[in-house]
Amino acid sequence: MFSGAVQGAALGCAWAVLAALLGEVRATPALLLALIGLGAGLGASLRTRRVLAAGSGLAAALLAAALLTPALRAPLAALTLAQPPARADAIVVLGAGVQCGTRTLDTHSLARLVRGLELWRAGYAPTLTVSEQSGLLGPPDCVKLSEVQRAHIRALYPQGGPEVLTLRRVTTTRDEAARVRDLARTRGWTRVLLVTSPSHSRRAARLLAVTAPGLTVLSVPAGETRFDATLPLPHDRLAAARVLLYEGLSRVKAALGGTPER
Repeated sequence: MFSGAVQGAALGCAWAVLAALLGEVRATPALLLALIGLGAGLGASLRTRRVLAAGSGLAAALLAAALLTPALRAPLAALTLAQPPARADAIVVLGAGVQCGTRTLDTHSLARLVRGLELWRAGYAPTLTVSEQSGLLGPPDCVKLSEVQRAHIRALYPQGGPEVLTLRRVTTTRDEAARVRDLARTRGWTRVLLVTSPSHSRRAARLLAVTAPGLTVLSVPAGETRFDATLPLPHDRLAAARVLLYEGLSRVKAALGGTPER
């Protein structure tokens, strides 16, 4: 029984490592410890140990197929909605992450902001929105994403920059969509350009279109910064698997009702 529990804990460690690689911010230390403990508990019994071993083997086979072949290209492409930009009332730059310790934008946020400013410089819209994360995201003393974005814009354009509006206290894309809906109503917007990461673009555009009926949404995603979208190397394929898992779980969450608008 003891040796079985040790074997189960070892498999639980493997699941914890996988969760840490694929789970982004949701892979908390408590979750990782729970996976190890669950593995030990399942390993204590011969019947449940076999179930654990079979499930682990299946997961390993699927992960190997994802890492050794470019099989994820098609599902990854299905997540992306890229449309030609056109003249609009505003450019909506959806929030991503901020490094709390160094008070800098993460690569996702920086790529989105750069794309939004490119569209503004090209004359597609005079206004750009940025997002302020709610207190539910990150440490309570973390710098606001919108503050860092505004500082970047001021550094690049001390004079004559875009009009910048902040979507206040957002936790999810649904919150951002609701804030854009409210701005569209008060400002009379009829068309916006939506800037986010490629893998998030189709879901985000659909959500905004549903939340703000009557508002035309053109999806103009930023470049992908996490991996080469042609998936030439196992590193790229692992990153793509992480994205696909996140987006898949987000769709399951939405199908179950999602997070209520705040």
